Amino acid sequence: MRILVTGASGFVGSRLATTLEEAGHEVRAMTRRPERYEGAGSPVPGDVGDEASLRTALEGCAAAYYLVHSLDDPDFERKDADAARAFARAAAAAGVRRIVYLGGLGQDGDELSRHLRSRREVETLLAATGVPVTVLRAGIVVGHGGVSWEMTRQLVAHLPAMVTPRWVSTRTQPIAVGDVVRYLVGVLDAPEAEGRVFEVGGPEVLTYLQMLTRIAEIQNRHLFVVPVPLLSPQLSSRWLAFVTDVDVTTGRSLIDSMANEVVVTDDAIRKVVPFDPMGYDEMVMTALIERARERRQQVGERRRGWLSRGARR
Repeated sequence: MRILVTGASGFVGSRLATTLEEAGHEVRAMTRRPERYEGAGSPVPGDVGDEASLRTALEGCAAAYYLVHSLDDPDFERKDADAARAFARAAAAAGVRRIVYLGGLGQDGDELSRHLRSRREVETLLAATGVPVTVLRAGIVVGHGGVSWEMTRQLVAHLPAMVTPRWVSTRTQPIAVGDVVRYLVGVLDAPEAEGRVFEVGGPEVLTYLQMLTRIAEIQNRHLFVVPVPLLSPQLSSRWLAFVTDVDVTTGRSLIDSMANEVVVTDDAIRKVVPFDPMGYDEMVMTALIERARERRQQVGERRRGWLSRGARR
């Protein structure tokens, strides 16, 4: 099957493109800079802000994965809505038979954050032109390179003691990025998944404080946390930007969402794609090992570069 993967160079998309290709699918990896793309599949130029480029990228595709968002932009709600409308029109024009979208957990009856409200709006807009949409809603996705994971990892790495806002007591249901990819691939050919919304998560429901504590324990670190109820989202986002690599705009969007409990209330996905998701400690270890492996590879490449330059002298 010919499949378009948007966000193919991203945290989830890069892993998804590899898995789809290994499964025998013809993968089109959509990117704004195809000349720089080094991942799985065939790179095709495309930008969700350019509908004409989307129509070209989607030509001949039976299915498409929509994995893009604009969280690092203050105007992300409008941009994501416009992009979803354009993608839905382009998919319908190209004859795409299914769109698979990765959204966010959270109950519609709650007062959802701007980020989660935007994810819900995108779900609706993608289906507006009649192309069936399968939605997977996830909470924290744990894996090397993921923004939410990096935020928690870096907090533990940089701060043996921290003053935190009240969102540390909010419950979430983290899931390993490998398991997200497994679900994304699994719903592709499942007739019963067409047009449905599924909730995905790992086997444990944890507070953010429990997540931070478990990461510290796995790395044999001591973590002392003092929650401060009056620490505002704006101050929290600036605090995050100071002690982690997360920029203020993205941090603010993530922190706003941390006020919402994001847990699985319907496990119907387990019947469609049956397997046992990874436990929290295992997903943390997997992410840490992948990060260490990448760092060793980078160090090796730098050393080879130094030796090569020295030999030329």
